[in-house]
Amino acid sequence: MSEAERLARLIRDSRGVAHKCDIAPVVARLRMDAHGDAAVGDDTAVIRHADGNLLFAIEGFVADFVAGDPWFAGYCGVMVNLSDVAAMGGRAIAVVDALWSAGEAQAAEILGGMRDAATRYGVPVVGGHSNLKADSPQLAVAVLGEADHPVTSFDARPGDALIVVTDLRGRFRDPFPWWDASTGTADAGRLRGDLALLPMLAGRNLLRAGKDISMAGVVGTAMMLAETSLVGFAIDLDCVPRPDGVTLERWLTAFPSFGFVLAVAPADTTDVLTAFAARDIAAAVAGHFTADARAVIGHAGATATVWDFAQPFIGCAPMQEVRTDA
Repeated sequence: MSEAERLARLIRDSRGVAHKCDIAPVVARLRMDAHGDAAVGDDTAVIRHADGNLLFAIEGFVADFVAGDPWFAGYCGVMVNLSDVAAMGGRAIAVVDALWSAGEAQAAEILGGMRDAATRYGVPVVGGHSNLKADSPQLAVAVLGEADHPVTSFDARPGDALIVVTDLRGRFRDPFPWWDASTGTADAGRLRGDLALLPMLAGRNLLRAGKDISMAGVVGTAMMLAETSLVGFAIDLDCVPRPDGVTLERWLTAFPSFGFVLAVAPADTTDVLTAFAARDIAAAVAGHFTADARAVIGHAGATATVWDFAQPFIGCAPMQEVRTDA
């Protein structure tokens, strides 16, 4: 087995990818139609109305994370939703939460993280649901946003550059796979300015499609984007931005606090890379989207298939076939 094949298996068997596979039966059970006005598979719902586009995002968190790092779980409740809104080319407006905890002391840590993130990012918490008499802590957080030029997961085309963007100025919060570039030395102005890059680039029509890097990691996130766009991709893992001293194995299953997979027309790649470099954010063309219905990784001169989209991944593609238009 080559190193590329071993890494493909690691990605395919990871907890994050397994959780994304759970989306398909939920979508089928709810009979959600990707052909409708609210396409299913984006980082947020897009609700179109007379005055523009509202964005609606929600995130829930696994119990061991909420119990093991309650302050950061609360912080992430706000932060990851804001990244989802930014991935759609939007700006967040307000936050609500649903919280269960075994007493007020446990809830205080979670709520403290939410409050601190909301303050740093400048987005208010405006309401929610609370239960302080639960057996164990649970948390879900939702954010409302708006976008003048929504960026979807449905518009990547064969030949588009696959750009990976990650803020590498952080650290892991052991033992979890969270790469935290938000709570350390970053000030509020930098955090807000970094997120504002995405709607700025969207307004200049420089982003064809995009997704926030999720628990599925950079390759799993690219898989979700490719499936909904009816394309495949080839990504060179050796070109993916990675912090010094972090192994490729660990980075492929990491969840960065600021990270995106973008589909960009080849003629626009320089403008996009320059915009992130100006804010000291790592960004690189790590591959390209293809007309082949597969997610292919390359490493050390070898290639391997992580997923064949003949088998649904998150089950949100408009049709289970590959787009072939250029």
